[in-house]
Amino acid sequence: MTDGKKDNSTAGMLGFGYFVAFIGAAVYFIQQATSFGMGVLGFLKACIWPYFLIYNLLEFLKI
Repeated sequence: MTDGKKDNSTAGMLGFGYFVAFIGAAVYFIQQATSFGMGVLGFLKACIWPYFLIYNLLEFLKI
């Protein structure tokens, strides 16, 4: 019997995985920076890297 509540018990795992990948990408890109401006650019790259990953994957699969 359900009481109208949705079961989201596994919804946090995907978010946690994205968060860990974001931190890893931010550390990588900021480590490569040679100036403050490049560090800011590295942070922005870490924010949008999943977009490029999915875009290139779909382009590779010719979808």
